[in-house]
Amino acid sequence: MNVPAELKYTESHEWIRSESDGTVTIGITDHAQEALGDLVFVELPSVGRKLLAGESCAVVESVKAASDVYAPLAGEVVAVNDALTSAPEQVNQDAYAAWLFRLRPTDSKVLAGLLDAAAYTKTIADE
Repeated sequence: MNVPAELKYTESHEWIRSESDGTVTIGITDHAQEALGDLVFVELPSVGRKLLAGESCAVVESVKAASDVYAPLAGEVVAVNDALTSAPEQVNQDAYAAWLFRLRPTDSKVLAGLLDAAAYTKTIADE
């Protein structure tokens, strides 16, 4: 299972990468894409949408199931990975390269409270 040490994680299987401009990039983990199977559809939030922490804001759908993606922290959507709407399988090929959206967090200190790689690895081992 691929769990990059430099990222933060949520129990709902989102990964979060801090960017140098103060934004965060968000996607679903390798574990999540593996559990879902081959993705056939991705619905992304609209740029400019303001999200609350824990709010459902995107959907990833496979031949087996659809799953909500949750905002790991509050903020405004500043970019989406439009390439995924026509090629959702990119998430299956590399879950950490195929990001879903970027967020300008309301409070970046919240990042410190998210799971690190070791804690996330323990979470998925307990499933």
